[in-house]
Amino acid sequence: MSHHSAQTSGIHHQSDVIIDALPYFDSGYDEPGVREAALSLVEEETKRYKPSKNYLEHLPSVTATGWETEALTAGLERLSNQQPLELLSMRRYELPPPATGRRNDLSAWSEAVDNSMAQLEHQLTRLVNLQLLQLYGSEAWRLHNEELSALVDLGNNRLQSLRKLIQEVNWARKSQQMEAGSKIEGLERRWFQLVRNNYALEGVCNQLEADIDVLKSAEKELETELSNNEEVDNESGVHTNVTLNGK
Repeated sequence: MSHHSAQTSGIHHQSDVIIDALPYFDSGYDEPGVREAALSLVEEETKRYKPSKNYLEHLPSVTATGWETEALTAGLERLSNQQPLELLSMRRYELPPPATGRRNDLSAWSEAVDNSMAQLEHQLTRLVNLQLLQLYGSEAWRLHNEELSALVDLGNNRLQSLRKLIQEVNWARKSQQMEAGSKIEGLERRWFQLVRNNYALEGVCNQLEADIDVLKSAEKELETELSNNEEVDNESGVHTNVTLNGK
């Protein structure tokens, strides 16, 4: 895995991303120590990595509070301040009579009557809502369920399209990586063959140099022997001439 990764290091994609691995082609990921070594490399890179640009600049800005209502905002503030939830007040549903000290107060009785009228109106509104629900509720729920089913179908179709697109991307990546891996293996085999050829050629050159040295040494020995023979021949010729002249 590391060898192929080293071979592919430096290959740039159109998005300026350095491709330093071929996961569909490389092997050895399950070998002992490989995962730990990869995680250590990732951790080391994250420590020294400094982004040179904002990768989210093409996306619109996020509005975190655009969907909050006043009640939701108040509830979130209550949770952040760790305040308890206020209990539901049932006072509006009660029909208390005037207090004992205000039994002769006309305004107190007017408030009690207004409260009872409000309660009666609220109960009347509930009855009307129940009647409307009985008349049109089933049809409304049927239409609502149909809308939900249409949304589910739309989401499923979108999900299938995305899964198909992801599968196509994965197949394209696998095809590209397998093709690149085959080329890398071919280049690797050629590199090893050239290295072996160079070693063999270097051995032949060294042998030739050794043979040349041997031949040079033999040549020098022959030259020395010839020179000695010539000197001996010269000395023998002089001695012969001297002997003849003496006679």
